[in-house]
Amino acid sequence: MNEYPEELKKLSVIATDLGFAAELRTKAIEQLGNTSSHEALLALLDLAANEQLTVKERELAIKQALKIIKSKPE
Repeated sequence: MNEYPEELKKLSVIATDLGFAAELRTKAIEQLGNTSSHEALLALLDLAANEQLTVKERELAIKQALKIIKSKPE
């Protein structure tokens, strides 16, 4: 994740920190999806592959990644 801008790094850390409430982790994932950048897409795919997150959080990461993919012009 060294190539991600600082804001994306912070959101990714929040999204993966199991010490935070699930609601806060979910908000971080949604915020990554709202960023709509290539780096955010990669961060979301990393989250989707993280087996420590709940299934719901991983599915949300996939949903947000798909939102970014669909928003890109062809």
